Amino acid sequence: MKHSISLFLLCFVACTVAFAQNRTLKLDADVTTKDQVTIKGKVVPYTATAGNQPVWDENGKPIASLFYVYYERSDVTDRTTRPLFISFNGGPGAASCWMHLGYTGPKRVLVDDEGYPVQPYGFKDNPNSILDVADIVYVEPVNTGFSRAINDSIPKSKFFGVTADIKYLSEWIATFVNRKNRWPSPKYLIGESYGTTRVSGLALELQNVHWMYLNGVILVSPTGLGLEREGPVAAGNVLPYFAAAAWYHKVLPKDLQSKDLNAVLPEVEQFTVNELIPALARGGFLDAEKKKQLVSKVARYSGLSEKVVAENNLAIPTSYFWKELLRDKGYNVGRLDSRYLGIDRQTAGERPDYAAENTSWQHTFTPAINTYLREHLKYKTDLKYYIAGQTRPWDREGLNADNTGENLRQAMAQNPYLNVMIQSGYYDGATDYFNAKYNMWHIDPSGKMKDRLDWKGYRSGHMMYLRQEDLVTSNEDIRQFIIKTTPKPGQPAKYTEAGGSR
Repeated sequence: MKHSISLFLLCFVACTVAFAQNRTLKLDADVTTKDQVTIKGKVVPYTATAGNQPVWDENGKPIASLFYVYYERSDVTDRTTRPLFISFNGGPGAASCWMHLGYTGPKRVLVDDEGYPVQPYGFKDNPNSILDVADIVYVEPVNTGFSRAINDSIPKSKFFGVTADIKYLSEWIATFVNRKNRWPSPKYLIGESYGTTRVSGLALELQNVHWMYLNGVILVSPTGLGLEREGPVAAGNVLPYFAAAAWYHKVLPKDLQSKDLNAVLPEVEQFTVNELIPALARGGFLDAEKKKQLVSKVARYSGLSEKVVAENNLAIPTSYFWKELLRDKGYNVGRLDSRYLGIDRQTAGERPDYAAENTSWQHTFTPAINTYLREHLKYKTDLKYYIAGQTRPWDREGLNADNTGENLRQAMAQNPYLNVMIQSGYYDGATDYFNAKYNMWHIDPSGKMKDRLDWKGYRSGHMMYLRQEDLVTSNEDIRQFIIKTTPKPGQPAKYTEAGGSR
């Protein structure tokens, strides 16, 4: 009997220790699997490495461990000319699973052609992945995915701020490139949402601190990047997005609704820049008759009533628009993708009860990423995968102020090879497409680098790649961007007196 009890206790202790070890953060370890995917009709073999790499402080002491998944095409022997994509999502507490299992990776979540959840949850091969033309690493900053600080005593200020985030991630990237021997490779940063703030700052930090020069930066659904647009500009710039969302839901006047979206939006954009923003600048001193005319036009383009537009003095808050656009039908529209509908407790009110699109996306991605990492890639841990981790308060003041648009301009000016592509969904109400265009116009006020800045629009929302048609187009746009940003053999990185860098 004593012997049986001893065996039971021994087993209990052993199992407890094993369980505790599984809950322990991995500091520096990885597991590699092999697979293949058919892209554009050709079989692409690859290795997938899921692992952790430390973050060190200024004294060389580990303070965090970042989780990553790294894909390498395995039939390539010479990587000196093969691009390396370094991919970040945003939040700033959002995991990298969105672009990983939604956009550029070799596997993709199971959704319908418009991006809505289907069951059973899971994933499938992604025939539109860019793995045929580039290797990719998906990086999880602290408190996203399986990434954590090593203990609670580490100051959050080491990670949770605009500049702090850029600083430690640049160090991490430099170490990763060293370990994987990717210094000769053309390198690209791609970021979504707050990830665009992140990669815009990283472009300059990598150059100035690590002497690492990039070929390209891709901004997917970009933030404001710290570029000034307060007052009338901020209030006016959202009207083209209002028009896009209203067109999608078929609430514009018949003459506009009968036109294609790409025929409607240029008209609204011209009105916004040439009439609405100057009128908003006049505030309460705008001529009464002129204001009446503008109220009528804003109502015409936004799908809202003249009464609502007048009550808001031509400047409708986006949160109110999401609630108001389909109020008479009993629905609100999504913030990040206004194709999605939500149902509130009551139709009255000034903002939706919840984000209809975000709950739909988490519905899809949470089971898929957990199954994929733990079962398919064989990464074993009992840590919770943070789809949306706690990163508040996020410091944006003082040394952590957001100057990332200017950072990106400086990086481009210093590096004639560096090009930027912006990708936006027309129905994104959080980082709207017209403000993304505004970013492009104002990153370089001199206009001397505008041939290296490009914008692409898609008929979906914040995660444009969830819609099948846009998944195909947006990945092809990345392929063309790689071609554009690959210098010819022997072509120097220099400016010419005739203008341009090529």
